[in-house]
Amino acid sequence: QVQLVESGGGVVQAGGSLRLSCVASLSISSFPEMGWYRQAPGKQRELVARFTTGSNTDYAHSVEGRFTISKDYAKNTVYLQMNSLEPEDTAVYYCKATYSPAYIYWGQGTQVTVSS
Repeated sequence: QVQLVESGGGVVQAGGSLRLSCVASLSISSFPEMGWYRQAPGKQRELVARFTTGSNTDYAHSVEGRFTISKDYAKNTVYLQMNSLEPEDTAVYYCKATYSPAYIYWGQGTQVTVSS
């Protein structure tokens, strides 16, 4: 069973920064797609940023220029650097790893709260 463990969430003032980490229980090179999603209260889970095949990246329009996704193969870790945080970024952030359509894994989530 693949495990994804997120960390790095917390409470920060608007304009501040946080870095989230997602550590996988096996090599992240195993996953054609890996990235970050978030879910705010009363809203659907949405894509924040992800790596796709060939290490291409996708970002939600709302975070482009503020958030950066990166990865460290040696540490089996994917990061999300979040700068210029806004209250609208408040959500539970989840790490997702996709091996195939039949094998999709989620972490337990980490709370990010941005105060105004």
